[in-house]
Amino acid sequence: MLLEEDPASLIHHTITNFSVHPDKAAVARVNDSISTLQQARDLRTKEAENALRKLSRQLSAMQAQHQELVSARSAAEHASEISRLDTQKFRTAKAASDLEMETERLSGQLADMAARLQELELQGVEGGGHGGGGGGGEEAGGLVEDEVLLRLKVYRSLGIDVERDAREGEFTRAVVRNDRKGDVHVVNLDKKFSRFFYANYFWQTL
Repeated sequence: MLLEEDPASLIHHTITNFSVHPDKAAVARVNDSISTLQQARDLRTKEAENALRKLSRQLSAMQAQHQELVSARSAAEHASEISRLDTQKFRTAKAASDLEMETERLSGQLADMAARLQELELQGVEGGGHGGGGGGGEEAGGLVEDEVLLRLKVYRSLGIDVERDAREGEFTRAVVRNDRKGDVHVVNLDKKFSRFFYANYFWQTL
């Protein structure tokens, strides 16, 4: 029955009933949406690039600041080490100076003691040479005893206590005390060693 109609009329009705405007409007809306999405995407990409550049600048600034802090810390540690070494050097020099002064003082004291001992020995010899008879012997014995006591007093002033053997009457032991170091040395005196040996040993101990 459709074929029985007039083709021209059929074409006219087809054209009249077939409208492309809604489809064109839909396509236009889709194109607008795509354009809007593309603009939004471009905007977000631009914002991300700006944020990345900003973070890159911040990273560079932080790296430079970190390098400055490391350099400043190294300089401070170097200065602290130099100060510590200077302090140690000063203390060492002061200790050496104190030891030198103490050595000079002890050397002077030892020289004075040696002079006094020599003077006592000379007095003992002179007393023994001029004395005569029993009275002279007693006087010489008194001088010798005084000389021994004075020697013991000198030794004691240096920190040396000499002990006498009760049976033989000889000095057999010496106790050397060093108050500055807090040391105590006990020395057995043997006749096979000279007086110079013991004097040198006592001096080194003191």
